Amino acid sequence: MNDKALATAAIERVAGHRRRFDARFEAYFDALADDLGAPPFSRFTPRCLELLRDLSLRGGKRLRVALMYEAARLVTTEDVPGLEEAALSLELLQTHGLVHDDIIDDAPVRRGGASTYYAYLQEFPDRDRTALGLAVLAGDLAAFLSLRVLLEAKAPAELRQALLEVQTRAATDTVVGQVVDLERDFEPLPGEDLLHTVTEYKSTRYSILAPLRLGLLAAGEDLARHDEPLRRYAIPVGVLGQMRDDYLDLFGDESVVGKPSGSDIRAGRRSYAVSAVLAATTGPERAVVERALGDPDCAPETVDRIRDIARRRGVEDRLRSAMRHHAEAASAAAAEWRPFWREEAVAFFEHLPLWGMERTL
Repeated sequence: MNDKALATAAIERVAGHRRRFDARFEAYFDALADDLGAPPFSRFTPRCLELLRDLSLRGGKRLRVALMYEAARLVTTEDVPGLEEAALSLELLQTHGLVHDDIIDDAPVRRGGASTYYAYLQEFPDRDRTALGLAVLAGDLAAFLSLRVLLEAKAPAELRQALLEVQTRAATDTVVGQVVDLERDFEPLPGEDLLHTVTEYKSTRYSILAPLRLGLLAAGEDLARHDEPLRRYAIPVGVLGQMRDDYLDLFGDESVVGKPSGSDIRAGRRSYAVSAVLAATTGPERAVVERALGDPDCAPETVDRIRDIARRRGVEDRLRSAMRHHAEAASAAAAEWRPFWREEAVAFFEHLPLWGMERTL
């Protein structure tokens, strides 16, 4: 197969994993409604589950799920125990992150619909603290469910424990990542190393490394033996993914991204894109950017102006070049897996970053 055919095959595999998982995720929430054990009088608990279900099933690329299943395929094409529950755990943890992200960012929209926090604000317009509390608890519930589903997995006890350890560590790293993500924005102009470190904790460890580790564990592989090769792949993939999100926030199509352009600017986030714009501007242009940073009422016209400034200063092209560099680094890292894993599965990981890069352009 040529590169284009291999990339197409990778896309089709991701889509297939997504279709199968979405059906399983829906069934999980159907069963959970009867299994949670809430008191019969409670009206808030079913509503909490309804909002978690809605957010969980409303879009999402399911790339973590695809990475996990394909990681298992590095070792075997046979069905292995624990994978289904690990996939549910990954996406429940993602739901937790989305709910809490939207509280932190005061974001009204997620995946083309109301965020969980704003859904509660609409239901309790005169009780802001109730809405906030319920949104926090909804996110917490998703996090605990992500661990519970592993404890109840139909797999040997030793494997359940190993899967739980990986996911618990990933969840802890993600919370630390959220903390340092907020800390990053106190830096006037964070350097590249700081941005990369925040990305590693906030997303790489749970979005890339954890799925790889869970899939390999379930397939019976020794993680300690392969830790360094996995990291050499995961770190550039994680940077690519975060850089792509930041790029799309400034340069992307709102109808595709699913949220308004310029949300990082309005929130005052020193993202890869915003930091690149700050580094590239001086004088009046820099003043335009700095005045807009952290202004929740920043007008779309101002975001458009910043976008134009960024393009004139070459920021868009530099971000694209950086993303391609990280995609190629990840692809080269995956190619080194051939001596010890299946060729077909290695090819998937080799071409996936390049496909992710092309989706941005």
